[in-house]
Amino acid sequence: MGDIQNQGKKQGQYQAEPQQRCGFFALIGPPNAGKSTLLNQLVGNKVSIVTHKSQTTRSRILGIHLYDQTQLIFIDTPGIFSPKERLDRAMVRAAWDGAWEADEIILVVDAVSGIRDDLTAIIEKLKARKINAILVLNKVDIVARAKLLALARACDAQGIFTDIFMISALKGRGLDDLRAHLAKRAPYGPWLFPADQVSDMPQRLLAAEITREKLFLNVHQELPYALQVTTESWTEGKAGDVRIEQTITVQRDSQRAIILGKHGKRIKAISAAARKEIAEILQTRVHLFLFVKVRENWKDDRTHYAEWQLNFDS
Repeated sequence: MGDIQNQGKKQGQYQAEPQQRCGFFALIGPPNAGKSTLLNQLVGNKVSIVTHKSQTTRSRILGIHLYDQTQLIFIDTPGIFSPKERLDRAMVRAAWDGAWEADEIILVVDAVSGIRDDLTAIIEKLKARKINAILVLNKVDIVARAKLLALARACDAQGIFTDIFMISALKGRGLDDLRAHLAKRAPYGPWLFPADQVSDMPQRLLAAEITREKLFLNVHQELPYALQVTTESWTEGKAGDVRIEQTITVQRDSQRAIILGKHGKRIKAISAAARKEIAEILQTRVHLFLFVKVRENWKDDRTHYAEWQLNFDS
């Protein structure tokens, strides 16, 4: 049993009813296939950040959903691509580790992009391991029917898909059928998490991820992928409010200037957006303070990898 399933066991198994099921389902696929959007929709809560930038998801994230008597535990993984740097290699390894530890693999494909080299490489790796998967064709609402059917036939011809689902994660279409199917595929057994838990992500890390999301959404075209947000302090006040201090780390002074904006207007807007969403999730008043620092080689710091549960030596 892998680390993720052991993590669930540490939460404490709950007394099983006769018909209880519990299953782990890994969402894998190329970058920007819509895995994080799908995870949030399947869970019914925001547990993973979503941006237009590739490789937004950096570590494995658990999303948990109860479907009748079945606890569906989804593993959102980083997009799988050809890695070039240490961080890239660590993310791709995390994606495959999450896949191998799951009861079932769900391969999410952008129906608009179709079969590209990165998707072919994923399929070939599954074939090499003789592992079947469930195919989910996403964004079908914006693809012509003829093209969609041709893509489904081409994927089915690969011989590794047990089932094919056509969905729109953004609009929530086709997800009821997918949930029902996964519930039937889940093994019988006790739930591994409390009934009201929707994710395993610590609040400090979730808050940092939300700020990182707002950074990408506000400066998507100007800001490179290489930045990090760390929650440095988390102090709860007597009135139940929370004071959060976060550090945004970039590689160059020019990037710091972009984040700050003219007269600090941009970082104020980013802070306001992040603070609003964190407060909604925590259901309390939040005081958020952001600081930007420059560290050229921050991606070679083991500390960050441990925080994301990534293997530094990948």
